[in-house]
Amino acid sequence: MFTGIIEEIGEIEYISSGIKSKNLKIKAEKVLKDMKTGDSVNINGACQTVIEIKPDSFVVKAVEETLKRSNLSRLKTGDEVNLERALRFSDRLGGHLLSGHIDCTAEIKSINSTGDSLIYEISFPLEYSDLLVEKGSIAVEGISLTIAGLKKSSFVVSVIPFTLKTTNLKEKKVKDIVNLEFDLLGKYVKKMLNEKEIKETKITEEWLREKL
Repeated sequence: MFTGIIEEIGEIEYISSGIKSKNLKIKAEKVLKDMKTGDSVNINGACQTVIEIKPDSFVVKAVEETLKRSNLSRLKTGDEVNLERALRFSDRLGGHLLSGHIDCTAEIKSINSTGDSLIYEISFPLEYSDLLVEKGSIAVEGISLTIAGLKKSSFVVSVIPFTLKTTNLKEKKVKDIVNLEFDLLGKYVKKMLNEKEIKETKITEEWLREKL
């Protein structure tokens, strides 16, 4: 589990392609402290397993499902990525609970400034519309953010200077593709409500006649 509070901006040092997978070598500093092979690390919101550690970098293998679901397939050497180590149970929960499992990618529609902050409007597939609520939480590139505004197929987040300084959002431009993870609690609530609705629906002969 993660919190969406980015610890460090890493840099893609090397990419090697395998059979439906990619090994990503990431230059880092802070997250290397106490890191062991087999540890989980959040990269742009995607939970990955550390398979190798170097003095100033680490390596993960992004498999087919990750490459299909996230923007990790689009990364190039020199790109900046957001990094967060897995949550300890003794840590403060500064953002919100994240699984590191990307739901979908989305496009940045606009970026506007207001005071010293930036306002990002980001599209989302309509199938996920019931997982977003105004003032609710969402993870963009692994960053825990609050939804400041909601439209039919897009949402708005306000990003403060500290977040811009400590994440890769400052490098993003309009039409760039970002990773989204919707609120974990919202997913469970949606599933329970759907199951309840199915159980309470009784299809009878009379019901079918009414619908014909």
